[in-house]
Amino acid sequence: MAEISLTLIQTFYQVARHGSFSGAARELNLSYQSAANHVRRLEQILKGKLIDSEQGAKRISLTPRGRALYNLLHPELDIMLERLSKLIESQRSSLRVGMPQAIFFYLFPKVLSRFRECFPEMEFAVYERDTVLAELVKNGSLDVCISERYFGDPVVPQRLLGSYRLSLVYPRAWGKAPALLDIPSWAKGRPFITYEPGQTLRNLAVDFLGRDGSVVQPVISASGSSSVKRCVEEGLGFSIIPSWCVGPEDPTISSTRLTNLPEVRVYFGSAGFLQKHPTVQQLFEDCRRELVGPVLEPPRGGELSHPPL
Repeated sequence: MAEISLTLIQTFYQVARHGSFSGAARELNLSYQSAANHVRRLEQILKGKLIDSEQGAKRISLTPRGRALYNLLHPELDIMLERLSKLIESQRSSLRVGMPQAIFFYLFPKVLSRFRECFPEMEFAVYERDTVLAELVKNGSLDVCISERYFGDPVVPQRLLGSYRLSLVYPRAWGKAPALLDIPSWAKGRPFITYEPGQTLRNLAVDFLGRDGSVVQPVISASGSSSVKRCVEEGLGFSIIPSWCVGPEDPTISSTRLTNLPEVRVYFGSAGFLQKHPTVQQLFEDCRRELVGPVLEPPRGGELSHPPL
């Protein structure tokens, strides 16, 4: 039998207790679709139907097997989760957070200043990563991750913070900026500096520059935006980096905001059982307060906090 995660069990339990997917979604801070997906996954693992729900119906009903499972869990699951929460709250002296190097370098000092007003004694351990954040949260190495990737993993639930634009940056000595639609042809033959293979922003830049079938071959790859930008400042080539990395105090480089590219979304994720922990909730609120508006575009009116699966 496939491994049953606590997240799936907790979602089923809340659906059964509230009598609806929407009630469980509100309780667990999930989307309606995520709650439904969790229950379907648990049914697949157990090889049996647990819930009956007609299309469009607001209420669900438990099958005999679902009722038996709910009676088995209640009230022991509530007691276990409460004890686990208290244990974690009393023992946790550090918060381990992973995020891309650029987000920490450029954006996070203000978030940290506000967070430490509430938790001055807590160690804030930062792992500057991009490609392995979901795995690090799942194996217990991280508590929280801030990422430009949507994992679609119920074990690492994510909330959308906001989005940002990318900018073309190049040495000021190269002259006037090309028109947006001319950038791929302008880039041919010029030295391209970007991120390490596998990183989200590298993939976006290579796709954009290679739209006409051109083969894009970087001359320098670095781990973060501060290193990429430094190479551009030294006249080593051009790059595509987050717009918030570039400011009027950069006299050696020119930049053009790429409004013809989609905005890059930024997500806040955590281990599922830590979502309501005071430190995690405080960090999420501080991220929204310090980043959404001043730096990140807020989610559009029709966008969900949790992207659809």
